[in-house]
Amino acid sequence: MSSYQILCILCALALVTSVISSRVHKLQETVAITALALGMSLLLLLGGKALGGEVYGYFVVGLKKLDFQALLLNGMLGFLLFAGALQIRLSILKHQKWEILILACVSTLLSTFIIGGLLFWVAPQLGLPLALTHCLLFGALISPTDPIAVLAILKKMGAPEDIAIQVEGESLFNDGIGLVVFVVLSQMAFSTESITTLQVSVLFFHEAIGGLIYGAVLGFLLHHFFRYCEEETQLMLVTLLIPTAGYVMAEVFGVSGPLAMVSAGIIIGNFSVPKYFVRQERVKLLTFWSLIESFFNALLFLLLGLLLLLVTFKAPLWWFMFVSIPLVLLARAISVLLPYRGFRLVKSYNPYAESILIWGGLRGGLALAMAMSLPQGIVVDVSSGVELRELLLVMTYAVVVFSILVQGSTMAGLIRRSNAVPVNAK
Repeated sequence: MSSYQILCILCALALVTSVISSRVHKLQETVAITALALGMSLLLLLGGKALGGEVYGYFVVGLKKLDFQALLLNGMLGFLLFAGALQIRLSILKHQKWEILILACVSTLLSTFIIGGLLFWVAPQLGLPLALTHCLLFGALISPTDPIAVLAILKKMGAPEDIAIQVEGESLFNDGIGLVVFVVLSQMAFSTESITTLQVSVLFFHEAIGGLIYGAVLGFLLHHFFRYCEEETQLMLVTLLIPTAGYVMAEVFGVSGPLAMVSAGIIIGNFSVPKYFVRQERVKLLTFWSLIESFFNALLFLLLGLLLLLVTFKAPLWWFMFVSIPLVLLARAISVLLPYRGFRLVKSYNPYAESILIWGGLRGGLALAMAMSLPQGIVVDVSSGVELRELLLVMTYAVVVFSILVQGSTMAGLIRRSNAVPVNAK
């Protein structure tokens, strides 16, 4: 069976699970889809092997053919980030610009080093010493909150606007920052040549700042191109140029594609849409991108559950899997609470803001894609044969599943309490 056929089957499964999840009113859609997919994976693991392993093997081969890492990083991610950024209003964003900037940059870096440092200390206690750069790699890939997971859940929960814009803004920007940090640390960890501090700084700014500038230029180029479109279908189709050709060209220029999609989406949504789209066309455009977003979200969260079939759970990895969850939550709490101590000195916020930011810092497919991009064959424990990639992948998968199923399904209570706070009490 070809990759295309496998993708078609998975798309059909995603749509079916999406419909089923919509009937489960107590669960948010992304949570329900992930839970259903995990259930399918467990059935395949148990039932498939009981039937001789043919069914199980069929799905495993299919998932490997699909290449989740490439599908997300080089395909779905651009569409989902652009769709999310398209609905961000600059008039609202500017009131939270410093909070978003600090949370997306400083907090992400702080979390990376906290997780890396704690893992470096904990790993020997668990019988598997790790190099500091390898620990920091895990910190880099797991620190960014996943915009896809966060936006999918927040949109349907009606969080207070000031909190929602912080969570959405941070998640849209910090994944690009996290990817850049991950690339830099990967160069340091796996490069055969020594890398200087200057080279690291240049690489970081080229990827991050270059991505934002490239996205802005791309957005304004498309903004002026819209004037030549005479039909509404042309206007909508032209927006597809950004997450397709625009994303590919970001890779050619060596800049961050995710950050480019965010900046381009904000420009199109705030400048092009009001100018070139009349009210009816505006509704159609947002419906068009909402449809794309919903479809890719359903497919992504289905794949997250099915990826259980590709994760190897060796005995030495179990403790790391369990330790990774509180470790990541602790780092998230510190990296949010510290900046907020400063924020509250100059501005008042909802009393539940920190709690929602900490508990709402979901991880998703982006972290898994980064973990799966790690090179194979790097053995960290000769006696057990444990490889770095499988260790970090197991830890990442544990955090992702916990954040979506547990944190995602329990956020509603926090949001309800935050909505109950009077405006003058914030």
